[in-house]
Parts: sequence; C-alpha cells; structure tokens
Amino acid sequence: MIQIKRNLIFSLEKRKKAGQLITENVPIRLRVNYEGTRLDIQTGYRIDIAKWNQDKEQVKNGAYNKLEQSSSAINSRILELKVAIQDFFQECESQDNIPNKDEIRAIAKSLKEKGKVEIEKKSETSLFDVFDLFVKENSRLNNWSDATLTKFKAVKKHITSFNPDSKFEDFDESGLTDYLIHLRKEKKMRNSTIKKQLGFIKWFLRWSFEKKHHNNDAYQSFRPKIKDANKTVIFLTEEEKSKLLKYEIPSTKKHLERVRDILFFTCYTGLRYSDAYNLKRSDIKKDHIEVTTVKTSDSLIIELNRHSRAILEKYKDIPYENNKALPVISNQKMNDYIKDLAELAEIDTPVRITYYVGNKRKDETIPKYDLLGTHVGRRTFICSALSIGIPVQVVMKWTGHSDYKAMKPYIDVADKTKKNAMEKFNEL
Repeated sequence: MIQIKRNLIFSLEKRKKAGQLITENVPIRLRVNYEGTRLDIQTGYRIDIAKWNQDKEQVKNGAYNKLEQSSSAINSRILELKVAIQDFFQECESQDNIPNKDEIRAIAKSLKEKGKVEIEKKSETSLFDVFDLFVKENSRLNNWSDATLTKFKAVKKHITSFNPDSKFEDFDESGLTDYLIHLRKEKKMRNSTIKKQLGFIKWFLRWSFEKKHHNNDAYQSFRPKIKDANKTVIFLTEEEKSKLLKYEIPSTKKHLERVRDILFFTCYTGLRYSDAYNLKRSDIKKDHIEVTTVKTSDSLIIELNRHSRAILEKYKDIPYENNKALPVISNQKMNDYIKDLAELAEIDTPVRITYYVGNKRKDETIPKYDLLGTHVGRRTFICSALSIGIPVQVVMKWTGHSDYKAMKPYIDVADKTKKNAMEKFNEL
C-alpha cells in the first residue's frame, strides 16, 4: 500500500484592491498539497481577517461573518470538508492510487450536495414545530425570563396571523418584505417595534438554517431601511424627585407609600425591577448589596448611600416571603401605581414623543406621569450619577452595562443637564 504525502491547510485568500490588502469578507480556502501537486478548494465561506485564528485554522469563537453565519457553523462545515478529503486519500492509499485534482474537487462538490439533501430532509418538519424547538433550546441555554418567553409567544402569533401555513421557503426577500408590511399595516406597529420583530424572526431563521432545517438564507442579506427616531430617555429630575418625596399620600392610598419607597430605592441603586423584586436580606452587606442580575446574570456590588440605606432600614424587621428584603409587588401593578402616584404629585410636564409608522412621522404630547414605570428608577440613577460628575466607568460597574453604546443616550442627557445648570448662573 502506497503512502501519499499530503498537507491540508485552511487559510484566507490574499486579495488586494487598489493596492491595499482586503481585510473584510475574505474567502476561506482549503489548500491541498500532495505529491508535488497543489489544489485550492473554495469552502464557500468568508470571514474578516480579524476574526480568523491562523494558528488553529478556524474562525475565532463567538465571531460572525457578513452573512451572520456563526463561528461554530462555519468551523463545523469546513472541518467536514477536510475530513472527507482525508478519508478519500486513505481510500486511494488502500488502492495504490494517486488521485487527480478533479477527483478531489468531486469530493468537495459531493459534500456540498449532501449538505443540501440533509437540509431538505429536515425541512419536512414544519416551521412552527422548529420554532418551538428554537424557543425550548434557547430558553434553557440562555435562562430566558417569563417576559422573554412571552415575547417569543407573540412572535409566533404574528407569524401565524401573517400566514398560518408559513414555510421556510416563504421567507425569501419578497416574503420578508410582505411580513414587514403585515406588521405595519395589519398590526399597526411603529417602526421601532417592527425593527425588534424583524430581529427576532431573523434570529430564528439563522438558528434553524445553522441547524439545517432549511436552506433559505435570504434573511442574511435582508436589511430594509426603516426610519426611526431617537428614543427619549424618560427620567426624574431632582425637582420631580423632591416633589414626589414631599407629596402627602392620602390615607386611602397608603399602598402608594411602599411603591414610592421601591421606586426611590431603584433611583439610588440603579437596580432593575426584577433585581429589586428578587433582592434577599442575605444580599445586603454592611456597606453594599451583592446581586446576580436576572436579565444578564452579572454579579454586581453596589455601594449603599444614605437614601438606599434608609429604605432598607425601614423594612428590615418586617418579614416577607422567601426572605425578600423589600415589599415589591408585581411589575404590572407597580407600573400602574407609579403612574397614579406621579399624577397625584403633579409630575405632569408635557413630553413630546416622536416615532415613525412607515415613512410618516408621528408626534404625540403626553403628560410625563403617563410615561413612567418601574424602569424609570434605573434611568434616573444613571442620569443623576453622570450629572453630578461620577465617571461613566464607575456607573457602568454599578449598572452592569458592558459597552458605551448603551450608555450614550444617558451621557447626552447628563451633558444637557450640566449645560442647563451652568446657565442658571446667568440668573444671579
């Protein structure tokens, strides 16, 4: 039996444009060297140079290419190609045969066709069955909250109302455009909501494509231009906080006192509603609280100040279920009661909200109390902290934000607040 000397190496093609090396969306090739012969085989995948691990000959973990194909999907498929060619070489060795280039190309082509057949077989499972698998797997993997599960139930409902017999092949570019129009015209959604819904369905289509349930990759290049306005950051000013604190709650609405305490606790800790709800007495230390956030599983240490400490002290001797530290009620009731409290305290500054439906700009003026909810405490904490000069890096450690992009709207608000404060000197 002969021994065929060979070397199979994955690498990125070196291409230039206007004399400059191309660094983005570069083809991944498999170079096969054997017995003095060299053959380059295109894998059909591309990746940015910065996302390629040259030593390991694979895409870096967690990276995606321009078509939103994941590192795991790409690495799995190119490895299949390499293994198939190695197996072919071993077969040739057993037959004392040196393969030619066309035979090796045929192996690569056969593997691609086999992949298509596997996809077609899996596509026999209905889109809605696959959607249920998608939700089940991702909810377990990412520890989805009830709120996230509810969101994806709504996504399934929207797809069903669009077409109860939906198939994967229906969501080509034309089908996705029809779905967008359905959300706009039939569901009367704002553009900002449509963007979120398209993000959800593209996530599902990408996941099911990588799992080989279908071979329709139209979602990868579907990027419609959807007008959207910058989201208004709704928070409480220092004057409004003072107004809420000084408001004397009627004896018939004493439940609003607890709601106010919880709201102000989030204003002075930056906690999300879910984390305030889950706060245990064991999370409270001498000078700080330690929490693992429900939404992102971040471990945070948040120092206490005199405001947050006073609220914890107020409720420390009152027993609550599951050793909870505070009397936090359901999110829905909390939202309703915050609006009631703010309306009674006359937090009624008119706020203009701008949004788009299709290409039409809509402007609504709404009293501020109607825009308040449980998340306003966290927003207020961030805006207040930045406005009094606390470095953004410190605020991010308290809130668990991982990038400046999410913080930018708050930084803009803080800058505006500082400017307004400086202008008050003109009144002296």
